[in-house]
Amino acid sequence: MAAFTQAIGAPAGARTLTFAARLARLERVSRLLDTAFGIPGTRFRFGWDAIADAVPVVGQLVPHAVSAYIVYEAWKMGAPRHIIAKMVGNIAVDTAIGVVPVAGMIGDAFFKANIRNVKLLREHFNLPR
Repeated sequence: MAAFTQAIGAPAGARTLTFAARLARLERVSRLLDTAFGIPGTRFRFGWDAIADAVPVVGQLVPHAVSAYIVYEAWKMGAPRHIIAKMVGNIAVDTAIGVVPVAGMIGDAFFKANIRNVKLLREHFNLPR
């Protein structure tokens, strides 16, 4: 990491992303996973998390690994343990819903754990939407 920060001209020990940039990245990732696509004529949206459930095993692992990344970034941003616990709980519910083969795809489209997790972060840090 030090070589990277030096390569971009940042002082040694400097963080490469600001708090706002991290939060914006987490919002983009959560939207991709949970609300990237919409059904025309409705307000219903779904994302790659619901689509990935169509692929056995990998369809469960990859979206949840990205969800874990959101929690990891929240931890790095200084979120307290109770917020991290709520975020992990949201992912656990999402995982439990997604285990059921066909109903899991539908359930994943309705339960948007990543959007909820980023909302928890915004509320904790008192940031407007």
